[in-house]
Amino acid sequence: MNYPFDTTGLCSEEIDRFHDAYQALRAKFHIEFTGEIDFHLEQFEVFKHSLDVKVRDSYVIKHQNNDSYVLFVENQLRNLGKGHISGTCEYQTWALAYLKHDFGRILIRRETLADKIIELIHPVELDFAEDKAFSDTFYVLINDHEKAITGINRNFRNVVMDVRDDDFVIEIVEHTLIIGNHKPVSPEKAIYMAEFVARLCSTCD
Repeated sequence: MNYPFDTTGLCSEEIDRFHDAYQALRAKFHIEFTGEIDFHLEQFEVFKHSLDVKVRDSYVIKHQNNDSYVLFVENQLRNLGKGHISGTCEYQTWALAYLKHDFGRILIRRETLADKIIELIHPVELDFAEDKAFSDTFYVLINDHEKAITGINRNFRNVVMDVRDDDFVIEIVEHTLIIGNHKPVSPEKAIYMAEFVARLCSTCD
């Protein structure tokens, strides 16, 4: 069988995961192969513990003014043992979008109880007084207050609030946003991530 993705090094279970995710994406979106694009994943903190991370396959979701992307990623995770470093290979789904505004560096994830306690002692999180629901739900770390306030506007926050999956992280490096998690490839995860970047590109300036 000719699969619409690279099967090199994949076991039968992994091939099935990739195929199910691809079919789910194709059923919901008009996706096209991107060819070779360097998305510069090494710039993101979410991959800082990886020995190596590379895009196996990438698909574009076309929009009128801006395209978004779904990535099948091969992530070599760093395992620290006694006196040696080894790697575990995992296959994951991430989605990516290019933003009009420069956000600086931003990390957004669901807020935990530990986050709330730390914030009481050492306030490092960006909160939005006019949007308590968003601030109560998400933990937002920034490095440039003015850029973050400009970029994380009401439209952007509404798109983030609509993500139905609890287990995800959003990282932005200037104009590039990535969303995903370190869980294995699955149709559900692929759709969640694709829906987010598609809506983001369609509704945010």
